[in-house]
Amino acid sequence: MAKNRPIWQSCFVLSLFSHTALSQTLTIAVANNFYGSMNALVRDYKQQQGHDVEVSTGSSGQLYAQILNGAPFDLFFSADQHRPQWLVEQQLADETFTYAQGVLVAWSPTEHIDVKTEMLSEHFQYLAIADPRLAPYGLAAQQVLEKYQQWQRVQNKLVIGKGVNVAYQFVFTGNAQIGLLAKSQVYQQGQFQSGSVWQVPLGDYSPIKQDAVILKLSKDKVSVKSFISYLNSERAKEIIHSYGYLTD
Repeated sequence: MAKNRPIWQSCFVLSLFSHTALSQTLTIAVANNFYGSMNALVRDYKQQQGHDVEVSTGSSGQLYAQILNGAPFDLFFSADQHRPQWLVEQQLADETFTYAQGVLVAWSPTEHIDVKTEMLSEHFQYLAIADPRLAPYGLAAQQVLEKYQQWQRVQNKLVIGKGVNVAYQFVFTGNAQIGLLAKSQVYQQGQFQSGSVWQVPLGDYSPIKQDAVILKLSKDKVSVKSFISYLNSERAKEIIHSYGYLTD
């Protein structure tokens, strides 16, 4: 890799090609936790509209940094509300909009256990969470543990990942017995994956609102408006719900 190569060029990109192309391919940057959902949305959108779309993924922080460095995205779908708003304040993006609300779950790959009881009674060696300073799901996990007066008690049992995907890997590989994770990581097509789960009550943590913005570098406003219109359709909302998210 050339030393001066922009970081965004090394980001993993999924390209969905169409024989019926617009003047520009729509480029979307999406946070890791929404990547699977976005792929499903893009597949359906392409089938309906026949437009070309490229999806790049990374943590919200990574994608934000890439945008600051000039990455040529049309749309940015963050896992939080802060970074899209910062881009607006820096005049790099237009007005933000909320596209989904995340849901927190406690998940264990061990089947037929009461995950809530196991977690709150500390019947585990390690508990995985995302870093509360970096990830909205990590902050939500901290809020839940504080609500149940467990935060200080489990400090020596926490394994903390930079993002929610890393936290999931800690649990999936057996390095932690339970994880406080995004529901979308263990729930797809309307079903939970094998294991045991506790869906944390929404009132136990601050709402995980996920915002998006149209970037001012976008050269194809027509395609952008078309995709946003699709996102507001009942068809798109059903797909988003099938991956464990809430919508307005």
